[in-house]
Amino acid sequence: MMELEKLKLSDNNFWNNKRVLITGHTGFKGSWLSLWLHSLGSSICGFSKDDGDEFNLFNFLNITSEIEHHIDNISNNRKLSKIVEDFQPNVIFHLAAQPLVRKSYKEPLLTWSTNVMGTLNILEATRNLKNKCAVVIITSDKVYKNNNWLHGYREGDELGGHDPYSSSKAACELLTNSWRLSYCGTKINQNPNLHIATARAGNVIGGGDWAEDRIIPDLIKASLGKNDLLVRNPKATRPWQHVLDPLSGYL
Repeated sequence: MMELEKLKLSDNNFWNNKRVLITGHTGFKGSWLSLWLHSLGSSICGFSKDDGDEFNLFNFLNITSEIEHHIDNISNNRKLSKIVEDFQPNVIFHLAAQPLVRKSYKEPLLTWSTNVMGTLNILEATRNLKNKCAVVIITSDKVYKNNNWLHGYREGDELGGHDPYSSSKAACELLTNSWRLSYCGTKINQNPNLHIATARAGNVIGGGDWAEDRIIPDLIKASLGKNDLLVRNPKATRPWQHVLDPLSGYL
């Protein structure tokens, strides 16, 4: 378990016996989050598409039998709603997404439908929850309008997004804020049990990342195949963080 249970959170005991639903649980961050929460004693329900990659971290961890494991598309709102209704989660982490910028140019419809309608589907599934539930919608640091500033962006800065991926994630922020104002609370048509936030993380690195269009996986794959490494944007500057850093923030 990589001694994940020893990593410091504000209250590790909080997660013991909590029912946690994770969308995108077979992805890179989702796999690490599933493992971490399992080590803390959470009851986990995962909903994700089938990755189909032989190097997939989730398959390597071999924790399928330890969690409630569902393979389907986030666009299947009927099945997703049924799972949420049956599982009655205390916490939801929504990580399911089409996360690749280059792929978003090639498949904008897939990107927008997955990232925006997928988010709408998980929010819609929570409308009638009877127990208190915290929902964390994971977007991206790319949601901001790119002004080419030297300083880092702040939460109140203008949203934007030039490419389909970035703009779809900015749209998720607008969608989630609208949903929170419309359906969280004590007014008519609102649910007082729902508490919803978004979280914006940047580029992550760490063990088990074999995803497409990532600099370190590309380096390893090129080395294994004895091929030259293609650096797509050699002049670009990127901030990096270890995968457990944003996950600790989500938790």
